[in-house]
Amino acid sequence: MKKNNYRPRIADSLLREALRASGAVYIQGPKWCGKTWTALQQANSVLMMQDPDQTANYMAMAEAKPSLLLDGAVPRLLDEWQMAPVLWDAVRFAGDRRGAQGQFILTGSTKPLDGDVMHTGTGRIARMRMRTMSLFESGDPTGQVSLASLFSGAEPEGIAGLDVEHLAFVTARGGWPAAVGADEGVGLQQARNYLDAIVETDVSEVDGMSRNPARVRALMRSIARNVAGPASVATLCSDIAGDDESLSPNTVRSYLKALERLFVIEDQPAWMPALRSRTVLRATAKRHFVDPSIAVAALRTSPAGLLKDFNTFGFLFESLCVRDLRIYAQKIGGDVCHYRDETGLEADAVVALHDGRWGAFEVKMGQARIDEAAANLLRLKDRIDERKMNPPSFLAVMTGNGYAVRRKDGVCVVPLPCLKD
Repeated sequence: MKKNNYRPRIADSLLREALRASGAVYIQGPKWCGKTWTALQQANSVLMMQDPDQTANYMAMAEAKPSLLLDGAVPRLLDEWQMAPVLWDAVRFAGDRRGAQGQFILTGSTKPLDGDVMHTGTGRIARMRMRTMSLFESGDPTGQVSLASLFSGAEPEGIAGLDVEHLAFVTARGGWPAAVGADEGVGLQQARNYLDAIVETDVSEVDGMSRNPARVRALMRSIARNVAGPASVATLCSDIAGDDESLSPNTVRSYLKALERLFVIEDQPAWMPALRSRTVLRATAKRHFVDPSIAVAALRTSPAGLLKDFNTFGFLFESLCVRDLRIYAQKIGGDVCHYRDETGLEADAVVALHDGRWGAFEVKMGQARIDEAAANLLRLKDRIDERKMNPPSFLAVMTGNGYAVRRKDGVCVVPLPCLKD
């Protein structure tokens, strides 16, 4: 079932490596992000739990003898396995008995509820996160500067291949595989359809709790208005009240938890480095949609609308940068955090590698505030206690256009369209 027109993904190499190291790999991520097609490129047999012609039969077999569903050439793909949670423990047990790597690939668009599985699978089932496609994967930018090369000290060189109009379009279209390469109208409709599916069906089905679609939509709009910021539950409640809706704090928490289980929203944690001074660090996470196109759909705007509201466009551009950095950082063993302290000094994104190296980004869509952003990054560097941790591998201002260069003060300027893994 390999797809002939499949666009290569960064996840391809991650999955190959994970299969070599583990008996099973669990690919997690939002629906429609391409998990199944990526898994099918390496699977040699497949079980589609959502096949309407077979679902009832599969569920009966899972209840009676789940091991029967595991028979097939390996790696065997179990797509949407969480429909029959017993498959998790069956895979774990089969992996122990076989004692071989690369036996199973599991995909799922929701996190299982606590108690749905008996064992965590730690050490036996590797977990791999998938997101929508980055700009480099979707073929929109030039991809002349790799994140890995920045950590190696290479000189960034390149020119952004997108103008601001196209940047607005890719922000609104998103990185949904079905939208990439489609004509403009079809591409923009994908995120709207995704939002409708989440609001009308998925957010209630994820845990069996009925939720009011109008209220879910109001919350999604509020998250969109506060995207790339540390919006508290109280802030969201107050913001929603402006839409003539009313949600209690407990209801908002319940809705947020459901959206997290669906991989619709993803927090960007605070980075907590060792500082020279006693400056207090802010530990609140920033909240993002897994793809900024969801925010565009929730706000009922468009590429043309973004071009008329550069304040909103700026926050969504930051979210676009964080999405791509997460995808690229995953390839080199890193996490994407943010920095903010009590003085107001901040860095929009800090890529922290598991070996202790780190690099910081300030995001400025245009060229006018590059000097200001570079000065902030240098202030951050001066606050780090380099006796206790590594100095930065790089400091960079990420823009929407222009040239990739290293400034005289050592700070890099890297347009997002130039970046790749």
